Amino acid sequence: MEREPGAAGPARALEPLRHLREVLRTALSRIREGESRESSETFEQQRFWDTLGQTFKATSQEATKLSLAFSRPPLPSAEDCQKLSEGVQNAVLAAATVYYWLPKGQGTTLRKMVRDATAEVVEGMIQLTDVILRTPRQSLSQEQLISTGSIWEACEQISHLPQDNQAAVLSAMSAYLGVVRDAVEEMEQAQGEDRDPYSDIMEDEELGSRGNRDTYWSEADRKLLGPCMGLMKASKACLKKLLGAVKVHGKADTPEQVAQLDDLADITNEISPSVDELALSMYPPMNQLSVRLNAAKLASVLKKVLEITKSSHVCPPSEEGWVQFLTGAVDHNMDKIKDFTQSEL
Repeated sequence: MEREPGAAGPARALEPLRHLREVLRTALSRIREGESRESSETFEQQRFWDTLGQTFKATSQEATKLSLAFSRPPLPSAEDCQKLSEGVQNAVLAAATVYYWLPKGQGTTLRKMVRDATAEVVEGMIQLTDVILRTPRQSLSQEQLISTGSIWEACEQISHLPQDNQAAVLSAMSAYLGVVRDAVEEMEQAQGEDRDPYSDIMEDEELGSRGNRDTYWSEADRKLLGPCMGLMKASKACLKKLLGAVKVHGKADTPEQVAQLDDLADITNEISPSVDELALSMYPPMNQLSVRLNAAKLASVLKKVLEITKSSHVCPPSEEGWVQFLTGAVDHNMDKIKDFTQSEL
């Protein structure tokens, strides 16, 4: 490669890279905000995934070329830098263009996952150009290695993406279940052995005397914990059962089926934040009215999940039993919470 002599050379050589960074930032903004391009052509699922995979692979290769070119001095010439920048730009814009092929009719849950994967690749490339522009004359830095590696990983994940809306919704719900399961286990652990729920994060030496009753549950608090845990466990059971129903009965063959799966993904996304809010309010010193309000919010979300499930194609008569049972469990626990907190109103 030819190298540009003179003090102005490095600045000129890097100009295409600065332009590339701006192009990538614009592309990222459009990916995050942009809608799919509606077309009268029939969507070919296999062609879409094959082409998207090719564009991600090309992007990974261009990132490697760019990183290697700036892995040791001297700097590439302005002409070589221009070619490298064009290679990256063409690969990234091709990937973005293919993402736009995916119509909304294939499912908003699926589109969001493909959008996030595409955006992650573009973000990684922006980060790599940032690193190179900050330290162009250095040999390959740890930061540059990490940035390049993150692009490889982001491009590689295309092979792990769900390829239809049923698989996308299953993936999303599995993540929600994991968060709720952790919250339930944490609260069970905090209540275990009638101990101070903060004992794992605060040592006796730090606090001196453990006479502060604000870090313990009162007898009235402990009564309230039972039905609150009942609601949290119902949340976990609901997600687990629904996950099984979507796996067995879920389909993405018609617009109605796709839309029902998206509705289920949207409403189940509200479960884990509601579980977290309830769990946080359950720690001492407990404000029982706050617990009641958070419990009511979670109960409302769960009832809505169960209603949407019951009216969807993933709930044939064979699945109605658990829906009815959990509806009763939610009502039962909420009634107990209301009874225990009546004096707070």
